[in-house]
Amino acid sequence: MGTYGSPRVHDDLVEWGYTISEKTVARRMKELALTATPKEKFVVTTDSNHNLNVYPNLVKREFNVEKPNKVWVADITYIWTLEGWLYLSSIMDLFSRKIVGWSLGSNMRKGLTIQALNMAIISRQPPEGVINHSDRGSQYCSNDYIDALNEHKMQISMSKKGDPYDNACIESFHATIKKDLIYRRRFTTRAEAIKAINFYINNFYNEKRKHSTLGNCSPNQFERKHDQSELEDIS
Repeated sequence: MGTYGSPRVHDDLVEWGYTISEKTVARRMKELALTATPKEKFVVTTDSNHNLNVYPNLVKREFNVEKPNKVWVADITYIWTLEGWLYLSSIMDLFSRKIVGWSLGSNMRKGLTIQALNMAIISRQPPEGVINHSDRGSQYCSNDYIDALNEHKMQISMSKKGDPYDNACIESFHATIKKDLIYRRRFTTRAEAIKAINFYINNFYNEKRKHSTLGNCSPNQFERKHDQSELEDIS
């Protein structure tokens, strides 16, 4: 069944016409002596105590977007390895929930977020006016990050201070990758974690992991359906 655990298995069962309750899953796990994977310790990734400019919230929790490259959301999370912490900066296109840019590094300075942004820009070639939404962390408020957004004529949007619900979709992705992959592995080195995370995002999450908000399609499947529909409308 699913390579990355119960969320994937549940999606497969739904697609095959089966339904199963959480109580049934809990009972079967108990019978098989299985337990939920414990969460790792908390690390603060948002430093909003700075004197840099902040920007208004343009998204306002309107997470349903009708077209690709209209709203991108960005955030940073952390992964423990036996070599120390590894940080993941991700950018999601809200239209398809696809991760369009990401970067990994041993620190979470502004270079990490700029690398993820550059990847997203190169891969998507966005038109002018894309909203880039993030928290008020110093990485996203830095002059270099803001200059990169302005250079590509992107609109700047930021969550309210200390409110993760303003950026719930990318927060949800980071919770998903931890449940599917990170909490299930013990990474010896950062290089090992980077390889696994790159594969997960590119080959599993974007291509195969189904979303109920996308009609049980994966992000790539959803975008392909949209592109096909656009072609049919033109013809």
